[in-house]
Amino acid sequence: MGVSGCGKSSVGKVLAKAIDLPFYDADDFHPEANILKMKKGLPLEDKDRYPWLKILNELIKDKENEGLVLACSSLKDRYRRTLEANLNKKVNWIFLSGSKELILERLNQRSGHFMPIDLLNSQLEALEFPEEAIEISIQPSVEKIVKNIIKSTQ
Repeated sequence: MGVSGCGKSSVGKVLAKAIDLPFYDADDFHPEANILKMKKGLPLEDKDRYPWLKILNELIKDKENEGLVLACSSLKDRYRRTLEANLNKKVNWIFLSGSKELILERLNQRSGHFMPIDLLNSQLEALEFPEEAIEISIQPSVEKIVKNIIKSTQ
């Protein structure tokens, strides 16, 4: 979890491969209306997010026994509670954190994503620090970040 540009998808894919679990990117589950709104530079509101979060919760419930790695912003506590609602197993939250400057640098290097850089400030404002999460710095390489995650969750 974390704001746009922190490396959720890149880290998630490598992590999933390392621990032999399927990877899912929450962005792939957004309804078209959400994507269009973000492309226009408009931040999503809770009414936009809740149907999407419920779809993701169903995905997590469907994969609960086998496990999965899900890259999802999960910026607010209530979003995380929606994602883990009615689960029998504990969710391991990993918070990918970094400075605004580093994230902006990465966003400027990214191409082909619907999330405009202009929405970073709204994401940083919405972010509620996840006390239940393991905080991992995005400063090192993706491979080192994955090693840090695995080490922190054992």
